[in-house]
Amino acid sequence: MLRVVLAEDAVLLRAGLVELLTRSGHEVVAAVGDAQALARAVDAELPDIVITDVRMPPDFRDEGLKAALELRARHERLPVLVLSQYVATAYATQLVSGGGTGAAGLGYLLKDRVGEVSEFLDTLRRVAAGQTVIDPEVVRVLLQQQTASRPLNRLTPREREVLTLMAEGLTNQAIAQRLSVTEASVVKHSSNIFMKLDLDPAEGNRRVLAVLAHLRGEHA
Repeated sequence: MLRVVLAEDAVLLRAGLVELLTRSGHEVVAAVGDAQALARAVDAELPDIVITDVRMPPDFRDEGLKAALELRARHERLPVLVLSQYVATAYATQLVSGGGTGAAGLGYLLKDRVGEVSEFLDTLRRVAAGQTVIDPEVVRVLLQQQTASRPLNRLTPREREVLTLMAEGLTNQAIAQRLSVTEASVVKHSSNIFMKLDLDPAEGNRRVLAVLAHLRGEHA
């Protein structure tokens, strides 16, 4: 069971998430509708994980994301799962790059995934366990934006598959299971990817950040 602080300004979605989390065995210790209330709730409850929308009152820009980053600065081991209505690759990269270097998990997920209950709950579990999870649709858009990138053209089709799953935050073991190959094969493909793209093969958030940065063209 996870103790959750939830921040979502849409009343119906907030109520639906509370119901979903409660029925799944988790405890929602606070459900709020703005970033200031989120900060107060986290400081008071010290939850196991925070789920927050990106855009919240008063300006509906990136108040939720900023609040998440500020909370991570105060509580370095606090896992945070950010929900977004739209594909915003800059938000995903900002979250990972500004999320600190501790062991706490980070997630960026489109709200559409909430309807896929098992996938949403799996993401929640992975983030709470310290993993970094980026929505597959965000990764797909980043890959499309970089189709003309010369470094990416060096990759084989299988290496592109591994890169995509790596950017989503999957471990080598999880990638192997998804592709029905051995973990040793994934390690080999990963090494080739890092060599071809001149990326730092660091684990955790730094590894995902390196891949995201490359897909945004910062290493092209």
